[in-house]
Amino acid sequence: MEKIREIRKEVKKKEMIWFTADYHLGHENIIKYCNRPFDSVEEMNDVIIRCLRSKVDERDSIYFLGDLSFDIDLAKAFFQEFEFVHFIIGNHDSENVIRLAKRHCLSVSYLKEIKIEGQSITLCHYAMRVWNKKHYDSWQLYGHSHGTLIPLVNQYDVGVDNNNFFPISFEELKKNMVINNDNI
Repeated sequence: MEKIREIRKEVKKKEMIWFTADYHLGHENIIKYCNRPFDSVEEMNDVIIRCLRSKVDERDSIYFLGDLSFDIDLAKAFFQEFEFVHFIIGNHDSENVIRLAKRHCLSVSYLKEIKIEGQSITLCHYAMRVWNKKHYDSWQLYGHSHGTLIPLVNQYDVGVDNNNFFPISFEELKKNMVINNDNI
């Protein structure tokens, strides 16, 4: 039995890759603006972070696609807790949040192109009409619209308002993505 326990400890969980956006931590008006089901900004902050914690392991990577927090202390706490973050700057990310992100995150940019398991993905806070390799089944992930846009083919809103306040994994995206098989 002890041998089995040792083997289980050695078995490493596969690193997951997560995408999320639009937390607006500390932003009281976002509750009314997006019709979020919270009675207070404190409740909203708590639920969003708990949802993230419930999915993300310390070895996992997070691509955060903008609009983290209006409160620098909440942003600092986020970056200190979640170490493997790639930060895409949103329109509500202040210069102070951006400076903090540059100290704590693996990367900080306005636009990022990545490849996961051979899948090309363009990341931006905003939805795009066209993006690099769009006609070759590349994906575009975005936030900003809070679940109000109808996505184009190969495009997905990773913001919390579109995902029941949870991050979405690459594995889930593969299942949910409306794939363009025409390459038009």
